[in-house]
Amino acid sequence: MNDQEAFAIAVEEAKLSYSEGGVPIGAALVSKDGKLIGRGHNMRVQLGSPIHHGETSALYNSGRLPASAYAGSTMYTTLSPCDMCTGACLLYGVSRVVIGENNTYLGGEAYLKQRGVEVVNMKSQECQDLMEKFIKEKPETW
Repeated sequence: MNDQEAFAIAVEEAKLSYSEGGVPIGAALVSKDGKLIGRGHNMRVQLGSPIHHGETSALYNSGRLPASAYAGSTMYTTLSPCDMCTGACLLYGVSRVVIGENNTYLGGEAYLKQRGVEVVNMKSQECQDLMEKFIKEKPETW
């Protein structure tokens, strides 16, 4: 699975969350050998959960795997990861984080880089437009 294919899964998940009335953030976790490990989207609204973000949902949906399964993996996420999701990526040995955009929210990118994680910004206008639409429609939720 290449970057475009994996990132498309994250975008699909973000759109799914939006269609459910949730925060439009999606993620896909891909192993170092290019296999999809897990995918998910932000479920804060849907589950009333403060911890089900896109990245943590992708990790949760990956199931119970040995630590070696996560080592060297890539997390694809439609938005710059918050501190919690940044920490989860570090905890699980994710070596690369590909983000959709960081104009609507700038998360822990600098810390990821400081810890040796490669960070790639896709600068996706589609992701930015979706977040801006959500923020305008539901500022109280954002």
